[in-house]
Amino acid sequence: MTALNDHCTIAEDGKGTVRLTISNAGKANILSSQVIDALLAGLDQLSRRPELRALVLSGTGDRTFIGGAHIGEMVGLDQQSGERFISRLRDLCEAVRLFPTPVVARVAGWCLGGGLELAMACDLRIASSAAQFAMPEVKVGIPSVIHAALMPRLIGSGRTRWMILTGEPIDAATALQWGLVDQVADLAALDTAIETTLAPILACGPEVIRAQKVLLRQWDELPLAQAIEAGVPAFGRAFATGEPQRFMQAFLDHKGR
Repeated sequence: MTALNDHCTIAEDGKGTVRLTISNAGKANILSSQVIDALLAGLDQLSRRPELRALVLSGTGDRTFIGGAHIGEMVGLDQQSGERFISRLRDLCEAVRLFPTPVVARVAGWCLGGGLELAMACDLRIASSAAQFAMPEVKVGIPSVIHAALMPRLIGSGRTRWMILTGEPIDAATALQWGLVDQVADLAALDTAIETTLAPILACGPEVIRAQKVLLRQWDELPLAQAIEAGVPAFGRAFATGEPQRFMQAFLDHKGR
């Protein structure tokens, strides 16, 4: 384990995957301004590592992934400071969404508010069977904002309205059924499930996975015609990396045996 800063600890597996653990953020891994800024710095540092193949985002312990933003800090905000605070949380979620490699949220325990927004900014979410999910902002007088906007894309507008307007939690089985998470495993098998999910990704070339992640994001953001056209230069650029030639030749060699 290596500490990048006071709130970011990383562990590397030697295969290109790094696990970033939120540290020193209380028992519930709460997102204060200090924690947010530290995570932004850690993500920026990791994003510059060309050998990195995948990132796993985790909270300390298995009781809570992230318990949301720091209510003790937010209670003293006014309109201007409130906008500054939420802008930094937006920046954190964007840093995850725009991270160059696939990001997996390792969701053990509670995943609330800003923590769920951060999880939704990840490419994949793998949860323990005891995980609970909620957007409880309305219960403390604030609307769900920023990356809560990703929720309708994942679970549909009706279920999004229910979660955000009621603030009530759902369990891991429901989250899986609704499409909020991609896989559920018993806590003891959670890390194995993540490794198994990442294995076929790591078997691919690193450049194609990075390019595919960009295209997936463009498919979400661009009008359909532009999203289709964006694939043409991306396809051409792939051949400049040498990966198609290497992987296609390996396929042909194996087929010819």
